[in-house]
Amino acid sequence: MLQRIGIGMFLSAVSMVIAALVEMKRLEIAREHGLVDLPDDTIPMSVWWLIPQYVLFGISDVFTMVGLHEFFYDQVPTELRSVGLSLYLSVFGVGNFLGSFLVSAIEKATGGEGKYVGLPATSTHLDYFYWLLAGLSALELIVYLYFSKFYICNRSRTI
Repeated sequence: MLQRIGIGMFLSAVSMVIAALVEMKRLEIAREHGLVDLPDDTIPMSVWWLIPQYVLFGISDVFTMVGLHEFFYDQVPTELRSVGLSLYLSVFGVGNFLGSFLVSAIEKATGGEGKYVGLPATSTHLDYFYWLLAGLSALELIVYLYFSKFYICNRSRTI
């Protein structure tokens, strides 16, 4: 169960690296064709470039969500299973809140809306944002691996 979560976190970090590389390529193509400050024009790049990152992110979600569901259901006493499942769902809510906060903080720190994250997408640096997410994901994985070494699973319960 802990390995599933770790694999999901690792794949999520890799998908963020791939997203950053694809975004760098998209910006390069936009510069080559003179489309950097033209938000209404289409960049001549295939949508298929997005498939690897989305497939990998989907696979990472499967590993992470199944592992977390099993962890929050299996590792709590029987009387508190509903509390465990509510904590499982709360993880996603807190994660979404922190993601929104991160975007707001980046916009404020970089001098306003749309400079690094936002519209027009042809002139923003989403690649920097993806690199930040990849770095944070790698840091989270390292912290997770450290603490998971000390966790002792309760093997008497099964789903």
